[in-house]
Amino acid sequence: MGPSMQIRVLLLNDMEKLDRTLFRLEQGYELQFRLGPTLQGKTVNVYTNYPSPGEKLNRRAFRTLEWINPAGREDDSDKFCKLDLTVAGSYEYHFGSGEVKHGGGYIVVDPVLRVGADNRVLPLDCISIQTYLSKCLGPLDEWPDRLRVAKESGYNMIHFTPLQTLGLSRSCYSLADQLELNPDFSSKEKQFSWTDVGKLVDKLKTEWNIICITDVVYNHTAANSKWLMEHPECGYNLVNSPHLKPAWLLDRALWHLTCDVADGKYKDKGLPALIENDEHLNAIRRIIWEDVYPRIKLWQFYQVNVEETVEQFRNQLVKGNRNIVSGPKKTLKIIQDPMYRRFGSTVDMNIALETFIPNSNEPSAILDCCNWFHKRLEDLNGACYKQLHYHQEQAVNCVLGNVVYERLADHGPKLGPVTRKDPLVTRYFTYRFDEMSLEQEEQLMHQSDKACHFLAHNGWVMADDPLRNFAEPGSDVYMRRELICWGDSVKLRYGNSPEDCPYLWAHMKKYTEITAKYFCGVRLDNCHSTPLHVAEYLLDHARVIRPDLYVVAELFTGSEELDNFFVTKLGISSLVREAMSASNSREEGRLVYRFGGNPVGSFFQPCLRPLVPSIAHALFMDFTHDNECPIQLRSMYDSLPSSAIVSMACCATGSTRGYDELVPHQISVVKEERFYPKWNPKAQASSPGEVNLQSGIIAGKVALNKLHQELAAKGFGQVYVDQVDEDIVAVTRHCPSSHQSVVAVSRTAFRNPKTSFYRSDVPPMCIPGKIEEVVLEARTVERAAVPYRKDEKSINGLPEGTVEITEHIQLKDSKVVKQAVTAKGPYEFVQEIEFEHLTPGSVIVFRVSLDPEAQQYVGLLRNQLTQFSPHFKSGSLPDSNADPILKTPFTAIASTLSLADMNVLLFRCNEEEQEDGGGCYNIPSWTALKYAGLQGLTTVMADIRPKNDLGHPLCDNLRSGDWMMEYISNRLITRGGALGEVGKWFQAMFTYLKHLPRYLIPCYFDAILIGVYTSLLDATWKQMSSFVQNGSTFVKHLAMGSVQMCGVGRFPALPPLSPELQGVPYRISNISKEKEQCCVSLAAGLPHFSCGIFRCWGRDTFIALRGLMLVTGRHLEARNIILAFAGTLRHGLIPNLLGQGIYARYNCRDAVWWWLQCIQDYCNIVPNGTDILKCPVSRMYPTDNSDPLPAGTVNQPLYDVIHEAMQRHMQGIEFRERNAGSQLDRHMRDEGFNVSAAVDSATGFVFGGNRYNCGTWMDKMGESERARNRGIPATPRDGSAVEIVGLSKSAVRWLAQLHQKMLFPYAAVTVMRDGKRVNVPYQEWNKTIQDNFEKSFYVSRDLSDPNEKHPKLVHKRGIYKDSYGASSPWCDYQLRPNFTIAMVVAPELFTPERAWQALDMAEKKLLGPLGMKTLDPDDMVYCGVYNNDLDNDNYNVTKGFNYHQGPEWLWPVGYFLRAKLYFARKLGTEVYNNTMKLVKNVLSRHYVHLERSSWKGLPELTNENGQYCPFSCESQAWSIATVLEVLHDL
Repeated sequence: MGPSMQIRVLLLNDMEKLDRTLFRLEQGYELQFRLGPTLQGKTVNVYTNYPSPGEKLNRRAFRTLEWINPAGREDDSDKFCKLDLTVAGSYEYHFGSGEVKHGGGYIVVDPVLRVGADNRVLPLDCISIQTYLSKCLGPLDEWPDRLRVAKESGYNMIHFTPLQTLGLSRSCYSLADQLELNPDFSSKEKQFSWTDVGKLVDKLKTEWNIICITDVVYNHTAANSKWLMEHPECGYNLVNSPHLKPAWLLDRALWHLTCDVADGKYKDKGLPALIENDEHLNAIRRIIWEDVYPRIKLWQFYQVNVEETVEQFRNQLVKGNRNIVSGPKKTLKIIQDPMYRRFGSTVDMNIALETFIPNSNEPSAILDCCNWFHKRLEDLNGACYKQLHYHQEQAVNCVLGNVVYERLADHGPKLGPVTRKDPLVTRYFTYRFDEMSLEQEEQLMHQSDKACHFLAHNGWVMADDPLRNFAEPGSDVYMRRELICWGDSVKLRYGNSPEDCPYLWAHMKKYTEITAKYFCGVRLDNCHSTPLHVAEYLLDHARVIRPDLYVVAELFTGSEELDNFFVTKLGISSLVREAMSASNSREEGRLVYRFGGNPVGSFFQPCLRPLVPSIAHALFMDFTHDNECPIQLRSMYDSLPSSAIVSMACCATGSTRGYDELVPHQISVVKEERFYPKWNPKAQASSPGEVNLQSGIIAGKVALNKLHQELAAKGFGQVYVDQVDEDIVAVTRHCPSSHQSVVAVSRTAFRNPKTSFYRSDVPPMCIPGKIEEVVLEARTVERAAVPYRKDEKSINGLPEGTVEITEHIQLKDSKVVKQAVTAKGPYEFVQEIEFEHLTPGSVIVFRVSLDPEAQQYVGLLRNQLTQFSPHFKSGSLPDSNADPILKTPFTAIASTLSLADMNVLLFRCNEEEQEDGGGCYNIPSWTALKYAGLQGLTTVMADIRPKNDLGHPLCDNLRSGDWMMEYISNRLITRGGALGEVGKWFQAMFTYLKHLPRYLIPCYFDAILIGVYTSLLDATWKQMSSFVQNGSTFVKHLAMGSVQMCGVGRFPALPPLSPELQGVPYRISNISKEKEQCCVSLAAGLPHFSCGIFRCWGRDTFIALRGLMLVTGRHLEARNIILAFAGTLRHGLIPNLLGQGIYARYNCRDAVWWWLQCIQDYCNIVPNGTDILKCPVSRMYPTDNSDPLPAGTVNQPLYDVIHEAMQRHMQGIEFRERNAGSQLDRHMRDEGFNVSAAVDSATGFVFGGNRYNCGTWMDKMGESERARNRGIPATPRDGSAVEIVGLSKSAVRWLAQLHQKMLFPYAAVTVMRDGKRVNVPYQEWNKTIQDNFEKSFYVSRDLSDPNEKHPKLVHKRGIYKDSYGASSPWCDYQLRPNFTIAMVVAPELFTPERAWQALDMAEKKLLGPLGMKTLDPDDMVYCGVYNNDLDNDNYNVTKGFNYHQGPEWLWPVGYFLRAKLYFARKLGTEVYNNTMKLVKNVLSRHYVHLERSSWKGLPELTNENGQYCPFSCESQAWSIATVLEVLHDL
């Protein structure tokens, strides 16, 4: 992969259908599909119709993409499949499992346009297009003279309306023959062909550097098309679309009304031929209701013949043909006659016979029944009549609306009297026969040889669903007269596939292929009502001929979502957007901002990033041929400034021929027959048929087009729009590599300055930077000329309108600027511009660069940043005087940092920093960062960067001052050593940064930050195990939890190790100034358990140590922690709260067993790991009652300490905590301070505790006086807790094995029993536990199991008890997740089949989105929401009493998944594969949380069903560790 390879990642989520979401990509990009959390672990395939290399597109042929998993199999976080995008067009993808489709969408790959003899690329944003009505170009040999206007005006693309033979109306878009070149382009002397057109197009492309595109019209054809007469099936006629018959009859009736009105027959009824007022409109309404509707009786086409139907019903009754069908009754309704004959509709006679049943077979009963049926039919007919009446009301309203527009409205054509040429309303259908009476015409309706030629015209429907075909059955558009009809064109009927209308599909395919052969692109005319499947089919054939086809469309859907649907389905390259849609300059400026570019000062985006939805690429037109004339709508003076605003848009731009020449009327696509003027540099202003630079605003347009193309080509991709006042818009385009800007200030003239007031005092404007030149200043002026007269032969503009323009001058020479006052800030210029001649219709464009000093510092900074990305090479400058620290690559500096240094550099929460006298950086008016280290910033920036959220408070803070930079560098410099070097490096880099304009500081600060951060991550992972280095992104990010949790504080958290021990880190204390040990300690959780005596806990440390330290390769630091805790052994126990050993509390029964498990893991994982057994342990308490001894006073090998712990348990432990009382624990009752633990000789199980203390991890002590649970543990778990039994079994088995290998000197523990010394071999102890475990812990499915002591307490079978021998026996039977721990550490205790059943129950009842419920939700005391602030009367929940009675803790899920994996391997391939899916799916949710968490960690717990718990630690060591262990097991 090249350094600048652009990769976009699309995350797939279950049931996510994105067919209305636009994803635009460029050729050369790589698109990766990755599984979202809802799909990870599932067997998912991704299918696409994007063709394989060398193959052609078959839209219906999908291929399966191959999955790539660079990190191996442990999880799906990095698994992806990819497409290398090299072919333009629209492509579909979908994904699913087998036959099940989970979701899908589309991607659109932009075409690459090439121009010139050298075939150079023309970027889409460089396009400057001009539209021409082809019929106004004259004979083909005269085209170059007329088209030269586009060349000389600076356009690089020409859009031609269709070049085919036109229909009778002469509309540019009503084509009589799609395959034939318009004969108008030939002359008597020479006949031209498509080949000649192709030669001209090629000439324009290679010699003039102009690309040509043209329209394709798929939706209709001219009514006089010869091929349509031969193939009437290609349109909607009364044979293939009989549902249109009523609408056709109404259309004919309205035509006859037209004829009668034109002939004066309704003059006596108040309706003359010339319609002039509301009275005439009311007369039309009255006549239609009184004369037209009663005459044609349209309702009869929908009704049943009541008498005939009743007679049929009567005959059926008399014959006794009644089939009574059981089941729900069906409603009687009218069945529409498919041929639409009067009274041709029917009803279902079977339903009628089921509904209307006579009491008997007597004639009277049958008569009564028929009468009821008769009444029901009358009701049904009445409903039809009512519905049709509603349609007829709408039809009248639409007819009148049409009349008002065409004959009365000021903005309408004012057609004059009703005539046959200008009818009352446009006809909706073709009529090819002689005039006859309406009644005679109705007869033709049912004669298929005639009816097939009654074809529906095309048009458009206001506010209709563009995805609905308004001519198909189910639509009443023609009946309701809602169609704004094009009476010269017939709507084409394609059907669903080429088989439905073979001639039409073949004809249009050939038409498309001719177009694609000669033109580089197409504009889809009437795109929104062209059937999507038709356009898709034809464009696919066009792209076969021209793969990089440029496709333009204009959509009138009114919905961006619907626009996207068309764009994605058809692969539309650009959507036409109209500046004329803006009603004022503010809206025009908003459109510029909307249609392209990033904000000025945007962040530098990485090459690999998520694929985000985009808006359609815009072709922003200052004027289109559909728009009303801007000179009439606005003023002549607005043409130039509005063009300037459009040309500054970061997208394709364009115009229509005539706009630049100030043609003061709309150039009609139907009626205009004059030719465009030719180019003549010497022509006079009043010369008919000729134009040059002095004509209209052409001189201004040349400069603006040139500027537009330059800005796009040179990467001025950032945009800022400033509304200076109600008429003045300033648009800035900024280049993010050179930091040069171009600022165009345009004073619009939406109102005519001659007749409207404009203020003379233009507000001053501040431009940051140094103005290098005035690129251009121009204004629209009037010159002496003859008054405008519409020329008969050529399309002429206003002769008096022209542009005064000056280009590339210095600011002092400007006639528009009165003065420029330069205010120099610390590191930037700001120039205040005062205008004097910025009149309405004026434009001035400035080229602005940074202050020279700032420009230099940008170059120096970019030079330093090239070490992180080659993107910064452009605009970089070497610095021979750089700070010495900057001459060392940052990666070299990072390589000197230890993982403990990384903890300081990247993490440390506020509580940790406060211990050192500092704190996390606080952003005023927002919040403090989560970490003092760089992770605190990068987490926030990761949200800001993709959205370019430059208004974020963090960005404001960076722009406002240098405080954050100083915080970062000073915090590290004061620490000295390797961290101090990093601080100096930052300080030197920030020296450059501080000299930049403030608006650039956020983006460059982020560039420094992300470069450093990624380098530090790489340096961190290099110091870790191969599992991490070669692992997935998920593994690597979880491994950062080791750095997050493991650090060295101001005060040593661990007791000192033996001086004899090698590999112990030392430092000079900042407090005592003496040498002291500085071993890494492991925080239990952030932020609550991160510093002081609450940082280190025995249980938490050793549950987390395997995952965070052994698996990640931090072996030496893990050893030191193990030995430090070993030194604090007292009463045979490891402390719960460490308190540096001096303030330790020995009130937990399980920490010592977790410690032993970690020693075992250390021996198994670390090379030569058993050497730790001989390491010296400095005993702080060599006897239970010793005072704390200095390090090295009493040393023992670790194996002696281990043996002592085992022996003390076998002997029995019983003591009262030192300093017992409220000063030690203000909530505990007196009995709770009594600690006991021992081994049951009968079972080998460790047991202990009492009902007033809680010696396992479920250690919540009641705190509420109000609810009376103070001093009572919620979960005492006394007796033998299942996980302690499992951990002890693991320990004795391991020690027995070590002794056999001669690595452990003790074969047995020796205890006093009844005054005698008794040896208990480890082998025997191991066997005793093995023999008794399932008998004691398994809750059998056998109701008569003799081992079950309390069968009445059993409420779930096939599970393992949570404890054995609890003082409250019912607690033994509670379903909790603790048995899964025993399954992992001592799987030999479990029968695989039984274990699987228990795990299945745990999955169904306990597994949550992130964690495991700590109690069965069926239990009566279950409560899944933890609230430690709540103080009420509820015993079970007050003051967080339910801490372990339901809330979902994360760390047990690691053991659950590891247990599932272990036993699944024993139960066969299918079980294992299904388990893998579960494991990956669960892990994916942890991955998502980790990625989204501002703490970059996994929480201590969640409330029920994964809900956020505000009382939880945001990042917990054991949560991260156990999930990492699952990945290690995989």
